[in-house]
This record gives sequence, structure tokens and C-alpha cells, in this order.
Amino acid sequence: MPNLSRPADTATATPARQVDSQAKQKLLAFASLIALIVIFSVLKPDAFFTSDNIIGILQSTTVIGVLAIASTFIIITSGIDLSVGVLMTFCAVMAGVFMVNLGLPLWIGVPGAIAVGALCGMVSGLAITKLRVPPFIATLGMMMLLKGASLIITKTRPIYFNDVEGFDAISLGSVLGDLLPFAPIPNAVLIMFIVAVLSAVILNKTALGRYTFALGSNEEAVRLSGVNVDRWKVIIYAFSGGICGIAGILIASRLNSAQPALGQGYELDAIAAVVIGGTSLSGGVGTILGTIIGAFIMSVLINGLRIMSVAQEWQMVLTGLIIILAVYTDNLRRKKQ
Repeated sequence: MPNLSRPADTATATPARQVDSQAKQKLLAFASLIALIVIFSVLKPDAFFTSDNIIGILQSTTVIGVLAIASTFIIITSGIDLSVGVLMTFCAVMAGVFMVNLGLPLWIGVPGAIAVGALCGMVSGLAITKLRVPPFIATLGMMMLLKGASLIITKTRPIYFNDVEGFDAISLGSVLGDLLPFAPIPNAVLIMFIVAVLSAVILNKTALGRYTFALGSNEEAVRLSGVNVDRWKVIIYAFSGGICGIAGILIASRLNSAQPALGQGYELDAIAAVVIGGTSLSGGVGTILGTIIGAFIMSVLINGLRIMSVAQEWQMVLTGLIIILAVYTDNLRRKKQ
């Protein structure tokens, strides 16, 4: 069994130029975030830079941020997961099935929904590794399957959590509110940052993270070194699915309902956040910090455009242009390296 105490041990060492490039990318993303905040604050000072709107931006970032964290692990392996948004919805629906339809307590229903997300991620991983279906097609199929399953299970009707005591507090409550009465930070924001910190530790300090980078940098070299590549891919997709389950709990708690038709389109915002944050679609490069910055950029941009009364179709156009620009910038950066 090869020693993977560092990514370099599997021929995935990060050159100094690549490290500098990642730092520049994160700095550029952070500067872009500040620029967007300044622009919208100047254009709409009475509507944008208010405590309610700032809290709203933080709240909306939680779902995109958590989904983007899940996508980061997949994209670093040079894969793609188009099912993260719909998987989030399916986990929310299953939370409703467990706690509302079956009457299970909160402490069972929430982990159960997260486990469902991990199971679905594992199925996608198995389709990719055992059936040799390309990640794009495998996760596209999973997206359609889960979307249909959500509508079938709920009979196209929302599931409401009105009788589940404490469920809405998962997102809307404020543990920090008692400590910071003038700036009540929703629990969902705290959960997102906890997930981000834990994911960063896992990505940079554990075998799972080292294999994630190794697979994205040179999968064949990892395979030739004796590593069970298929097993680690399945684990990575299952881990990502579990994080999507957390996003499903957050959005269901915020809405106090599981909306079966919700979810499609979130994957685009998540992928955009990941790429803007400096994670390469070619694999082998990425950070959780960059992803969180990218998620805030997407949330601020969407919020600002809504305040500016920009039509939703033009918001989609701008999101698409941002994704194209981010990928183009990534290609330029890789050529320079």
C-alpha cells in the first residue's frame, strides 16, 4: 500500500507556481466579492446594505455554499455531479417522509435524510466506477431519477413540517443571537461554516482528501501504485451526497416544508461558485475557502440583480457568462503553469 502522507507521494505534488496561482485566484475572487458589494451598495444603498438584506444574503448563501462544498470534492477528482440540486430536494423530501409521514423524531429523521444523500451519492459512484458510465451521464440520469422519485413520493404536493418541533430552528434559529443580540446570525450560516471548516480539514489533512487530489491529478498513476481507485471514487461521491443531504435539511428547515419541484438549477450556481473560487474543472486543484468565496459572489450577484429589478432571464444569462468566463480564466491559468 503506497504511502500517501502527502499528495506528492502519488506524483501529485503541487508546484510553487500552482500554489501562487491558487492564491492569486482566491485573492481575485475576494476582490470581486468586495467590488460587487461596493457597486450594489452605491447603486441601491437603501435596499442593499441593510441588516435585513445582509442576513438574507447570508441565509441564501448557505444552500449554495453547502452544495458547492459537495461539488468541490467531485470536481477536484475531475468529475462532475449534475444531481446535487435535485439530490438536495430528495433528501428534504425524505426528511419529510421520516418525520412527518412516519412520525420519527428529529434526531432520527435528520441523520436519516443525510444518510439517504450519502446512499444516492454512492449509487452515482458505483455507476461511474462499475458500469463505466461517464460522470456527466451518470449524474444526469441520477438527477432525472431523483426528480421523478421526489414527485412520486409526495404526489407532487409539498410536505410541511409544522408539527415537527424544533425543525425550523435548524435554519432560522440563532444560537449566536443570544451572544450577538444586535446581529442575530441564523443557525444555517453557522452550520455552513462548520461544514466548510470540517471539509477543509478532511480535504487537506486526511487520506480522503489526499486521494481526492490524487485522482484529479493523475488517476492512472494512482491506479498503477496499487490504490483501489474505484473504492475511493465511490467513497468521495458518497461523502459529497451526504453533504447534499445537509443542504436538503437546511432548505427544508428554512421553508418549513419539502418542495418536491425545487432543486433543479442549483447545480449550476454550485458549479459556478466552485469554478469562481479557483477549483479547476480539469481536476487536481481546489480549496474550500475559494469555494465559499465563490458562493458569496453568486449570492451577492443574484441578490443585487434582484434589488436592481433585473429580470430573472437576464440573471440566468449573466450566470452563464460568469461560468464561461471563470472556465476560460482557469484554462489560461493552467496554460501559464
